[in-house]
Amino acid sequence: MRQIKDEHVGYLFAQLYKHSRQALRQCVRGRQLSCQKTVLLSVFMFQLLRTVGLRAFSMASETYMSGTLSAAFVTCPNDTVAKDLARGIVERKLAACVNIVPAITSVYEWQGKIEEDSEVLLMIKTRSSKVSALAEYVRSKHPYEVAEVISLPIEQGNPPYLKWVGEVVPE
Repeated sequence: MRQIKDEHVGYLFAQLYKHSRQALRQCVRGRQLSCQKTVLLSVFMFQLLRTVGLRAFSMASETYMSGTLSAAFVTCPNDTVAKDLARGIVERKLAACVNIVPAITSVYEWQGKIEEDSEVLLMIKTRSSKVSALAEYVRSKHPYEVAEVISLPIEQGNPPYLKWVGEVVPE
């Protein structure tokens, strides 16, 4: 990955600011763009500019960009299934790490009845872009008719750990 220097990021944002101010002045004077178009364009571009800015800042300062990684959760009927799934997930580089949490109790409704079972929980750390492939792999290997595969984006964490997860799991 190419490193972006802090001064380049600063220059980029200075240019964006300069050009947005010029467009706004022209809008007020009735030149080139109408105010409505400027406002509409600003609303649609905000998220894009925010994402580009965060990525550029992240690359320049080597900090973590929120939501790039996810923690996924899968329940298994026993230790054997959990270990087999965990090993397969890591070997296929679908995750950097899978924690196996034994002896959880799940209470759920299934086919109109309330059920209670002992299960094993997998806590999986991966790239958000890999969650679909992870879910597909789990569905193909899991003994349950409806396997639980859910994920949450990782907002913050220990930067060296998050960097390691990103390095281990390819994009």
